[in-house]
Amino acid sequence: MKEKLPKSKIFIYAIGQMGWSILINIVSLQLVYFYIPPAGSGLTLKITQTVFLVVLNVLTLIAASGRLFDAITDPIIANMSDRWKGKRGRRVPFLLAGAAPAAIFCTLMFIPIVNGVSTMNIIWLFSMQVLFYLFLTVYVTPFFALLPELGHNANERLNLSTWISITYALGIVIASMVPTLGSMLGIDDKTLSIQVAIGILAFVAMILMLLPGLFLDEKKYAHGEPSSASLFEALKNTFKNKSFKYYVVADFSYFMGLTIVMTGLLYYITVLLGLSDGIMGILLPLMVLVSFVFYPLVNILAKKLGKKPLIIGSFFFMGFIFFFIFFLGHLPISEKLQAFLVVILYSIPLSFLGVLPNAVLADIAEHDALKTGVKQQGMFFAARTLMQKFGQTFGVLSFAALTSLGKDPGHDMGVRISGLLGFGLCLFAGAFFIKYNEKKVLKETESMIKAVI
Repeated sequence: MKEKLPKSKIFIYAIGQMGWSILINIVSLQLVYFYIPPAGSGLTLKITQTVFLVVLNVLTLIAASGRLFDAITDPIIANMSDRWKGKRGRRVPFLLAGAAPAAIFCTLMFIPIVNGVSTMNIIWLFSMQVLFYLFLTVYVTPFFALLPELGHNANERLNLSTWISITYALGIVIASMVPTLGSMLGIDDKTLSIQVAIGILAFVAMILMLLPGLFLDEKKYAHGEPSSASLFEALKNTFKNKSFKYYVVADFSYFMGLTIVMTGLLYYITVLLGLSDGIMGILLPLMVLVSFVFYPLVNILAKKLGKKPLIIGSFFFMGFIFFFIFFLGHLPISEKLQAFLVVILYSIPLSFLGVLPNAVLADIAEHDALKTGVKQQGMFFAARTLMQKFGQTFGVLSFAALTSLGKDPGHDMGVRISGLLGFGLCLFAGAFFIKYNEKKVLKETESMIKAVI
């Protein structure tokens, strides 16, 4: 029996999530805005905006191809991690290998070779994005696989999920500080100021990502054992799990909607509301602060009511907030009040959806491991991130495509429609997740654990 993870080690594990959250949210918040800036942003175009097939532009195709490549590598890395027999465990060696390259390539994505529209910038961005997502996968997939292995029962897994949700949210706050940090540097060139700010934050992210690999003794606290299943066998077995199917389809839909809205955030602020992009440094920290207020409630309610009803309610609530985006700038209240209202309301379902889905997946993975005798937790999280990244790919693709219908002040219909699309996707996620039988999964898991003991 492995030792229970002490509070100090829970913090060490969770801090790694803050690191990669900074990197992925820098890309989510800044990439489209940096390369396809709206009029009056102070940024210059770096790649052509030529449109293909009516709605697709170069950045759309680059973002989509990068995410699709990333999705393909997820199960490969997961299978390698599940089968790894290193002295330090199955997961920690991957955390150490992925941290620094992910931070470096995240920074290089925002340093195009030519200062202006150029084919070389397209090639460069595509190459750096592929490498960024590859090494992020090397880190993130084994990181998540540790969750069910470090948490030895449902409550421990829920507590771990709560902590990594907190650090993920803090990562969003730090990533949102790119415009603010850039302006504080005193650099006149806005492009250069953003690049330097991203470089600084990526370095901080790298340090945070290295901490679990350096100071977490996986063999002491994690109960995982190397799997012998081949890549395709493990992936096939994962998608055979009925509970996982209900989970992953809802998760795909939710992440597609969430990515659409997160990609459009700077556009909502600057185009729909006419506010400065610097207000992001106030709005996102406020969002995280408000969500923190609800984290204890999330934990308590999940233990009393179950995770499933809370997730379904959060999907529906978040969908209606996304619906509100369509009307931003046209409401009879000030633009700043509209921005603060959306952020405060959004923080409520975000607090639930930041904690509970990871805990649910950990429950499903643990149930499957006990039932089949094959410990392939890494593959469950990889299959989830594979579908999640498909969702994110289509999310970026959808938003970038919608910009062709209007992305500038006075010509903003594409940006507005993105909110309606996010609304529909969240409603579908909630409706589909109703099929998941949480009570059966937890009851059978408890019975199998007692039988082993």
